[in-house]
Amino acid sequence: MNGDLLTVFYDALLTLAYPQVCAVCGGSVERRKFGVACEACWSSTRIFNGAETICLKCGVPAPVEGSRCRRCDSQSFAAARAVGFYEGALRESVLLLKRQPHVSEHVETLITAVAMREPLNVSTRIVPVPLHSERMRTRGFNQASIIAHVLSKSLRLPLDDGSLWRVSSSEKYRAGLDAKGRHDTVAGAFEVRHPRLVENEAILLVDDVFTTGATVSACAEALNSAGARGVFVLTLARA
Repeated sequence: MNGDLLTVFYDALLTLAYPQVCAVCGGSVERRKFGVACEACWSSTRIFNGAETICLKCGVPAPVEGSRCRRCDSQSFAAARAVGFYEGALRESVLLLKRQPHVSEHVETLITAVAMREPLNVSTRIVPVPLHSERMRTRGFNQASIIAHVLSKSLRLPLDDGSLWRVSSSEKYRAGLDAKGRHDTVAGAFEVRHPRLVENEAILLVDDVFTTGATVSACAEALNSAGARGVFVLTLARA
């Protein structure tokens, strides 16, 4: 029996012994590689395949190929990409990751594929967006670090989980703020404590969700000031 057949057989046994309910539709998750959602719900979730017409910088869907949305001109990163929209199976995967430090096989495959596309494929070092120490103590882990560990293993790139630090906490005050408000809350919130590790590196900055881009832009500003030659942003989802 080959590996694929063994996996199908194992999934079938798990489904019978420990049935898992899809977090999106309430149906059955028959293949554990899909994680929290069933295959049908993954199929209906909008995932970027690399052929979309998007803003060349921030990755938001754009009306004209090769265009820039201009709303991201002031942001400090070189380019930002995401696996897909914050909806359906991807949204539930992000929410689960905030509670459990685990990335499903399917999500790993999707995010690795994005990291291997231009322009992110020139990255030389992976840095997760850090949590403030207070939030880290409350949650027990940083979901961005979990994603970064997965990517480091898949891409065989060095993981730097200690150079970028969050020195002020503002997350709990950000709900409902517009882009300017979110930018103001994270201005100066990050610093690089080991600049020699990021100097002349093309940084792949990893987080779970891209909302306005304020947080990753603040991180990119700190990394650029420390000598990084460029910062590329990769998230599981974008709002």
